[in-house]
Amino acid sequence: MTDLSGGEWLDANRAQWDERVAVHLASDFYDQSKLRAGQGELYSIEEGELAHVFPEGWEGKRVLHLQCHFGADTLVLAQRGATVVGIDFSKPAVLAARALASEIGLADRARFVHANVYDARHVLPEPESFDVVYTTWGTIGWLPDVAEWARIIAWFLKPGGRLYFADGHPTAFMLDDVASDGSTRIAYPYDTDGVADVVTDTADYADETAILSAATSFEWMHPLGQTLTALIDAGLTIEFVHEHYEVPWRMFPSVVSTSPGLFGLPGKKWVPLAISLSALRDQG
Repeated sequence: MTDLSGGEWLDANRAQWDERVAVHLASDFYDQSKLRAGQGELYSIEEGELAHVFPEGWEGKRVLHLQCHFGADTLVLAQRGATVVGIDFSKPAVLAARALASEIGLADRARFVHANVYDARHVLPEPESFDVVYTTWGTIGWLPDVAEWARIIAWFLKPGGRLYFADGHPTAFMLDDVASDGSTRIAYPYDTDGVADVVTDTADYADETAILSAATSFEWMHPLGQTLTALIDAGLTIEFVHEHYEVPWRMFPSVVSTSPGLFGLPGKKWVPLAISLSALRDQG
């Protein structure tokens, strides 16, 4: 059983994400000009779904953003009236998030905590205190235990509170690439029975010129059924599950820009690239 509070997996992944922070802050991929101008935006997938889930808006809501990176999306929600807490295991990311919050005048609405997500209940002992838990794009693939992740989410949510989650689709993560004619190569198993895939890769998705020195990472496949069942077992009711044929990064070399900030496979809906869901914590 993987030690969720430490070990080689956590050290390697943290080192890589520590290094990514400076790369991402300097990249066009993470352009923060709209956020600095007071008009921060999420990707269109989230914008459309969150407008449906929260038609009343964000004013007065208390939001916990797990694996928040340097806090850009966290601060978008703060800009819209929420009080937010972001948690990330990278200290450089948390320091950058705090600096960004101060720069744009949101330090009074946004707090950032340095912690491994599995230690969140110890560093933020506030059960049933959040209206929303928000976590998107590049999250559970770095985590060894999705059942414990779900329990942590349920622990923080108020009765009647909601999780919003969006990430790459596990089916897409099986593939090496998808060619324009639809041909593909299955390179990874859909279910690895909890065994990590140890990856060595110096590239960074946000800057194709970057060469990472912390090149080793530990990554996990979580089948869709496993993730949904973990949330249900934790006491959440699934409100919707949506599959998408676009993602907000170049998942494969063959993807093309399909809309601002999103990429999809050319021509047809070959395979879903992303998943999003909303889940409600039971009232009882």
